[in-house]
Amino acid sequence: MRFGFHFFDMTLPGGPAGLAPAIRAAARTSDDIGASWFTVMDHFFQMEQFRTAHDPMLEGYTTLGFAAGVTERVKLGTIVTGVTYRHPGLLSKIVTTLDVLSEGRAFLGLGAAWYEREHLALGVPFPPLKERFERLEETLQIAHQMWSDNEGPFEGKHYQLAETISVPKPVQSPRPPIVIGGSGEQKTLRLVAQYADATNLIAADAETITHKLAVLQGHCDAVGRDYETIERTAQTRLAPDFTADEVLAQAEAFAGAGIQHLHFGVIGPDPAASIARFGDEVAPRLSTI
Repeated sequence: MRFGFHFFDMTLPGGPAGLAPAIRAAARTSDDIGASWFTVMDHFFQMEQFRTAHDPMLEGYTTLGFAAGVTERVKLGTIVTGVTYRHPGLLSKIVTTLDVLSEGRAFLGLGAAWYEREHLALGVPFPPLKERFERLEETLQIAHQMWSDNEGPFEGKHYQLAETISVPKPVQSPRPPIVIGGSGEQKTLRLVAQYADATNLIAADAETITHKLAVLQGHCDAVGRDYETIERTAQTRLAPDFTADEVLAQAEAFAGAGIQHLHFGVIGPDPAASIARFGDEVAPRLSTI
């Protein structure tokens, strides 16, 4: 099983001055131990379910650009960018830039957005859920078009682009992978089947994952997509006091449900130390699952 790390807990010792060293150390350690992904959260405010809106939260793509400069192998992306945060043409250009400057290590993580408070606070439009999903589908279509040879217009219900020019092209061919986060059965997983290279599920147990992946497979069948071409990833957390046996037991259960890649949100005052211990105690055994 592949593994990656999600850097989202930015309430760390040292205040703002401590964030750059912490991110540098966590990203480099992830690279050193063979992680597949190093990701960050894309929010304007820290999530209130985790801490408070007044706790630190850095802008996602600036952070990934910094991480690209201190790593060599690990893939970089957000889990996930809300579709409301950036215009689709600009977002595709941003991810292309990250791919070029990381020498082919970027991916596009997308979701329908949910955090209303941060939108209202900063004056970012927050349309109803139905419209956000419409915009998500159009954004996926725009990304596919901008990363193709088609530089013509895009005419959607919500977005109109006169020219979908994107130069330089991404280093990755035919384009950076697309990851859709979320597990809604009617819309999100249908969009995964139609447009994405990977799904990122947040599920508490293997039984739920088994069900969600069965739904995804049904959507793949409906649109003529080979289910096996979609990477199945799931999100969990890595506490500072984790034990290798607990992590491996969860990995085995999730693998049995069909997950191929576990993505660990690292919490605690020293993310790099947790990642390093993971590399010593878990990674060698995880590779056999």
